[in-house]
Amino acid sequence: MSADADISSRIKAGCEAVLAQVDLLRGQFGRVQSDWKEDGTRVTAADIAISENIFAHIGKLFPDDQLFSEELTQADAPIPVTSHYCWVLDPIDGTNNFATGIPHCAIGLALLKHGQPIYGFVYDYGRRSLIHGGPGHGVREGEQPVGLKNAPLVPESVIGFHSPYDKNHAPHAAILADHFKLRALGTSTMHLAYVANGLFDAVVDHNVKVWDIASAVPLLLAGGGAVEFISESPFPLREFDLKMKRIFYLAGTLDGVSELRRLLDV
Repeated sequence: MSADADISSRIKAGCEAVLAQVDLLRGQFGRVQSDWKEDGTRVTAADIAISENIFAHIGKLFPDDQLFSEELTQADAPIPVTSHYCWVLDPIDGTNNFATGIPHCAIGLALLKHGQPIYGFVYDYGRRSLIHGGPGHGVREGEQPVGLKNAPLVPESVIGFHSPYDKNHAPHAAILADHFKLRALGTSTMHLAYVANGLFDAVVDHNVKVWDIASAVPLLLAGGGAVEFISESPFPLREFDLKMKRIFYLAGTLDGVSELRRLLDV
């Protein structure tokens, strides 16, 4: 099988695997019982079920691919990435929203080749749509082509911003609020995906891990956007570590990211 056929077959499988979970997501929305993990994040039975179902679908078709999920991977130590292709899944990004009945949440699945995200699948629960794509493939929401806003940042620009874990970064909120309109949806995956489909203008985030963004990074890159890591880049992904450090990154158009770096002095 050619490299193109390898990727095409995986794209088809990724779309099918994610869309097959939509009924489960809708059925459990706002009513699923949840627990709290040691790191203070919420997990539900739906997170586990979606992880198991997606990995069963993909694992049957591509048994040599590695499969990593925030909720399903069981390891105290980092797991080396050794396969040609691997998949990184966040079964529900925005679990707090999902469990309490707030519709800003998503399934985020990423296909990586040699540790680099090459295709992303993001099911946006709030808008009932699958946003998917990657470099060389474009980006679609359902069957409709979408893309970044190709415009400079202005006072009316919408910036996705996640409250920073490290309070040393808290002054960034004041700087951004002084220049733009901020949105905090409670789902980092959707912040980045909404830049890729033109709903947001940019993202500033200090508080994510690789599974929060892996599915949306290829969406942004497919449209000619930029993802600039201020902390160490997680890509190429060489190991999957549930205890990894939080990531600080900026995303948007090339010019937009440059403007954000200037304003934030990073």
